[in-house]
Amino acid sequence: MRVGLLSDIHANRVALEAVLSDMPAVDHLLCAGDVVGYNPWPAECLETVRERGIPTVMGNHDRAVASDTAFRFNAMARAGVEHARRELSDEQLEWLAALPEERTELDGNVKLVHGHPENPDHYTYPAEFGADLLGDEELLVMGHTHIQAHEIYDGGIVCNPGSVGQPRDSDPRAAYAVVDLDEREVEERRVEYDIDSVIGAVEAADLPAEIGNRLREGR
Repeated sequence: MRVGLLSDIHANRVALEAVLSDMPAVDHLLCAGDVVGYNPWPAECLETVRERGIPTVMGNHDRAVASDTAFRFNAMARAGVEHARRELSDEQLEWLAALPEERTELDGNVKLVHGHPENPDHYTYPAEFGADLLGDEELLVMGHTHIQAHEIYDGGIVCNPGSVGQPRDSDPRAAYAVVDLDEREVEERRVEYDIDSVIGAVEAADLPAEIGNRLREGR
């Protein structure tokens, strides 16, 4: 069984379209949260995930948008939340609010969280990966750090597919992963997309310029 993994789309429609076009044949698509935030297209990205029926968990930006609680965010993140709240319909906000913080998919073989199995807001960087993060699942999927990484243990696989819409591992290409559960193999994948068009859309939406400019450096 091949599973495509997405995370941290962050309202970057151009990057999401590039990832979905590049995605090889998979049996299932799953998302580790933060569909919205930062970039100009929250409604379009949300609808893509929803229409495709991609099982998704709630990221911290999803929660901030749904509940209007961005007061702890920096200026860029707060601007993205405010933009999303203006752009999303009441129905779309309700969809975000209904996302769970954790979900188990594929007959219990895959667990999705955003930050950490015990704390959805914890940044679980690769140095913290370990078999102790795993429960009964074969694959634990986390996002939040925007850093692509994975480890394979006797008891299962821990994977962060990286960020579709705002990578922070010094590689500006959109990130995702494909996991073959039968073969216990993980393919970390990257795809180029038109960053300049995103920068232009950030400017047109009157969002902070740094939201777009940082995409060039993957930070």
